[in-house]
Amino acid sequence: MEAVQTCKRCLYDSDHPLGLEINDEGICSGCLIHEEKDNLDWQSRWQDLEELVRPYRCLRRVKYDCIVPVSGAGDSYYILHIVKERLKLNPLVVSYNKYFNTPLGIRNLANLRSKFNVDILIQNINPTLVKKITKTTLRTIGSIYWPCIAGQTVLPVQTSLRYKIPLIIWGAHQGVEQVGMFSHLHNIEMTRRYRKDHDLMGFEADDLLSIFDTLTEEDICQYRYPPDSDLRKNSTLGIYLGNFVRWDPKQQHEEMINTYDYKTSKFSRTFDCYDFVDCYNYMNLHDLIKFYKTGFSKVTDHACREIRHKRLTREKAKKMVQYYQNQPCEYLDLFLDWLGVQEIPLEFSLNLHRNKSMWVEEEPNGWVHKLHNEKKVNKSSFPRKLRFIANDSLNRDEESKYITIGKGYP
Repeated sequence: MEAVQTCKRCLYDSDHPLGLEINDEGICSGCLIHEEKDNLDWQSRWQDLEELVRPYRCLRRVKYDCIVPVSGAGDSYYILHIVKERLKLNPLVVSYNKYFNTPLGIRNLANLRSKFNVDILIQNINPTLVKKITKTTLRTIGSIYWPCIAGQTVLPVQTSLRYKIPLIIWGAHQGVEQVGMFSHLHNIEMTRRYRKDHDLMGFEADDLLSIFDTLTEEDICQYRYPPDSDLRKNSTLGIYLGNFVRWDPKQQHEEMINTYDYKTSKFSRTFDCYDFVDCYNYMNLHDLIKFYKTGFSKVTDHACREIRHKRLTREKAKKMVQYYQNQPCEYLDLFLDWLGVQEIPLEFSLNLHRNKSMWVEEEPNGWVHKLHNEKKVNKSSFPRKLRFIANDSLNRDEESKYITIGKGYP
């Protein structure tokens, strides 16, 4: 087995779950592809995007030009800004209800619908079935987020067929942004294979069915990806704006804060206040599970991104990661109550999925990370120039609880 290498420029190593290569100079493929952002002719790339979407425009405005998946966080505002204000397309907006909704996320989604004046289709799958599937994926693959990711990635495709709208527009491609899986010039498109191998951790909906489980075909049918033959017949195409627009999440979010009143919040496990403010779990329990399984948490992704954008040095980033990834998980009680489980059995189940090549159990239930077991870090050493704006809170000064179905805000 080859020794694990760490990139000399960012903090990713060759064990990255998406697959990452490090060259003879010690620089990873993600950092090398990121250099394209400073070298490509983005005006020319924009013209390529204009040409790409031209055949999908409906000149009479009697139907939708494209589908745009959104949530109450992430890059949703910026994607719609590009689609509506710059490309002048008429989108049908779709959103999958993950049921871990924060009041802030519900507010942002309602504000998005109002500010961009769009039609929105929200899918609410039977919560009892979602809980049933969550228990299965938690036990079998160590994931509480499989239903969320599966729903978010299949709803736009199903909607494309149902409404005969071929074009789906996504934001940035995770494989390009993190590990340089493709060049921006490859114009990578949405694929079934990437969804299964990476988004869904190798498990399609039908892979969850087992004689050792109580899930049925009826339970998982709404998470099934449509047949390739249907997609070809409909000419369904999913494109990524990050291939045609210089993608910089921090800069883009701050533009959305100023232009469309996007609301943000602090998190205990990262310095980024902009991503995933719609969910109580993504930056908490889900992130903790990621730390157990891969050896690094979301703050490492954020730190590597900021290093590449030259807003953070590698040494400062290491200290910030060491501090944030060891912070406690918040809102765990909400998840335990929602799923109807207790903390000790949950922890036992999660420990079964710890990556034993990165964690060692020095005493009963006393786990230590082999690489990140340094002394505690003081926040006073963090760079003051790297500022993220927190202009609200996840619960918006309300009682912390999941918003099952949000009614929106004026």
